[in-house]
Amino acid sequence: MAVPKRKNSRSRTRHRRATWKAKLPQINKQIVNGKVVYSVSHRTDDDGRYNDRQVQDV
Repeated sequence: MAVPKRKNSRSRTRHRRATWKAKLPQINKQIVNGKVVYSVSHRTDDDGRYNDRQVQDV
């Protein structure tokens, strides 16, 4: 098992951890029948349609 030769400074540790960021999902805003609907990209609708095509049997 590897053992560190010397202690890392707080600055080095925090700098390394600062790059681990969670991304928010890209949400698209659409207007359907006069209502604003938010949806995640590249997902099928509840009825199995994607990009106005039937892709899943529901």
